[in-house]
Amino acid sequence: MSEQSKSSQPSDHTPRVVIVGAGIAGVQTAVALREQGWRGAITLLGDEPHQPYDRPPLSKAVLLGKADGSAFDVDFAALDIELHLDRRVTALVPDAHRIETVRGPVRYDYAVIATGAEPITLPGSEGLPGVHLLRTLDDAERLRPVLAAQHEIVVVGAGWIGAEFATAAREAGCAVTVVEAADRPLAGALPAEVAAHMAGWYADAGAELRTGARVAAVTAGMVTLADGATLPADAVVVGIGARPATAWLAGSGVEVSSEDGSVLADDRLRTSAPDVYAVGDCASFPSARYGSRLLVHHWDNALQGPRTVAENIARGEAEGLVYDPVPYFWSEQFGRFVQYAGHHGDADELVWRGDPAQAAWSVIWLRGGRLVALLAVGRPRDLAQGRKLIERGVTLDRDRAANAAVPLKAAAQ
Repeated sequence: MSEQSKSSQPSDHTPRVVIVGAGIAGVQTAVALREQGWRGAITLLGDEPHQPYDRPPLSKAVLLGKADGSAFDVDFAALDIELHLDRRVTALVPDAHRIETVRGPVRYDYAVIATGAEPITLPGSEGLPGVHLLRTLDDAERLRPVLAAQHEIVVVGAGWIGAEFATAAREAGCAVTVVEAADRPLAGALPAEVAAHMAGWYADAGAELRTGARVAAVTAGMVTLADGATLPADAVVVGIGARPATAWLAGSGVEVSSEDGSVLADDRLRTSAPDVYAVGDCASFPSARYGSRLLVHHWDNALQGPRTVAENIARGEAEGLVYDPVPYFWSEQFGRFVQYAGHHGDADELVWRGDPAQAAWSVIWLRGGRLVALLAVGRPRDLAQGRKLIERGVTLDRDRAANAAVPLKAAAQ
């Protein structure tokens, strides 16, 4: 807390942390604060009416009706965490240490921005019947009967969410066509030579993948592509990416990236406003490990970051933590378990481990011989060993690393 704000408080003032966002990043920050010994008040503000829940099951068990929800197993009352649901936040006023909400202001000593990301909508499709997004529990519940009825579905976007939804829809017996504007699936995440081997997964699962296909219009029961082709669609699911949910910070003085909309946090996840932190999908941070600023829209980042924020608030920044994780995520698609650790760039050397025509294979990326990233398909041991090697900054023997029969850790120099 700034010296000015400290000195303005009466001696009996109970310090309060207000966390904006009740997804995994917000909930884990609240829990971690108690674990770190924070004895002050904690207020958690969520904009949905539901008890806080985990998102990964939404595109899997919840969507297929195998689970009714994915609420976190957290006893907020026992932890003395004030949980306010259905309370949308409208503004942050750092000079007054105040957060504005639809139900009135909330004062804070420390604030944590954990508002996550919101899906990008398909222009012209907003509000049309039969057009769906998949980000919230309500989204999943609206889509559940669509899958149960085995409708004909068009998925726009062949990224991670598009692939996971297509997987669930095929499992439910739906006819699925996936349209992707780029020339390959996962174009924003993986190079062409890797993604090319994943394109065949769609056909293997009975789904049609159309690449280089831009959507021109969506009308009742039909999707029209830029080349004039039309696709019948009982439902359209849009999965073309997400952006940090930070529009509400306009005018607050919190610095936000003009490129991706993320809160520009520092290496301790502090924002440009005093006593305000940011964590999870809404925040980018500088990585000394990779020499660049990272914006990571994945579950593990929303799980790890809160520990740094909590310790830096509870124990003080002089004894606090620097946040520079090895990013990690996983995806279950078309019967395959896909895992990725690290961060790679176009200039990094790509090395194959195994035959991508087989069920299990990996790809690693080297930078000056040092392992910086790894993609594993059905090879969890590669992922586990590779993640540790990346954390340690280990240099690998390239030839040994390229031999899938050699344990990755045995390639360390």
